[in-house]
Amino acid sequence: MNRGPGMAATGNALPVVTIENGNGKSPFLIVCEHASNHFPAAFGTLGLSENVRSAHVAWDPGALALARGLSAALDAPLVAAGISRLIYDLNRPPHTPSAMAARSEVFDIPGNTGLDDEERRRRTEQIYLPFHDALRAQIACRLAAGVVPVMVTVHSFTPVYFGARRDVEFGIIHDTDPAFARAVLAEALARTRLVSRLNEPYSAADGVTHTLMLHATPFGLAHAMLEIRNDLIADDAAVAAMTGQIAPVLSAALSALSADVGERAAG
Repeated sequence: MNRGPGMAATGNALPVVTIENGNGKSPFLIVCEHASNHFPAAFGTLGLSENVRSAHVAWDPGALALARGLSAALDAPLVAAGISRLIYDLNRPPHTPSAMAARSEVFDIPGNTGLDDEERRRRTEQIYLPFHDALRAQIACRLAAGVVPVMVTVHSFTPVYFGARRDVEFGIIHDTDPAFARAVLAEALARTRLVSRLNEPYSAADGVTHTLMLHATPFGLAHAMLEIRNDLIADDAAVAAMTGQIAPVLSAALSALSADVGERAAG
C-alpha cells in the first residue's frame, strides 16, 4: 500500500468531526468542512513543511472562528471538520482526484502522490464517511423534531489566487436551488458594505458544492455556501466584526425567503 512519506496505519479513532451547540434552537445548521489544518500521526505530514501545513492550501484560515461566531449568534448547531483537507477534502466525493489531491494550487502534495485504491478506501472510511454520517444525523434529528434545517457552509478564500487579485469579499454560492443564496446576496448588499457576489469566487460548476448536493438538495433544504476573503477574518476582532455583519444578513434572508414562500402559497 502506498501511504506516502511519513504515513502509518492506525487502529485509533481519528478526530474527524466535532459538533458544537448541538442543541441550538434556530433552523440554521452551520457546517465547516475546512475548519482544521490538523495532521494526525496516522498520516504524518504528507511530506509537507510546517509553513505549507499552516497555509490556506491545508485549510480555510478564519473559517472555523467565523462559523463558531455564527453558531453562537444564530443559536445554531455547528458541524466542523477536525482534519486537514489535504488528507481528505470533505467537500469532495471519494471518486474525484481532488478528494485527496496530489497537487493543490501551486503545491505538490508528496504524501498524496500515487495513492492506491486501498489507501483511498482507508481515508474514505476513516474520514469522509464519519463526517458526513455525523452531519446526516444532525439533519435527521432536527427533522424529527419538526425543524427544517437551513444549511450554511462556511469557507474562506485567499485575496490572491495564481497571482490574480480578487476584489470580491463575500461570495454566496448555491447548488441547484438559488433561492436562499439570492436572498443572502440581497440582504448583504442592503445591509453591509462588503463586495458581495453570487457564485464567486467559485460556483457549483467548480465542484465545490458537494456537501450541499449530498445533504441539502435531495431534501429540498434551503442552503448557501459562504466564502469570505480570509484577510477580512484574520484575527479575533475581524472575526467578531464579520460575524456582526453576516449573522443579521442570514436571519433577514431567511425571513425574506419564508415570507416569499408564504406569499406564493397564499396566491
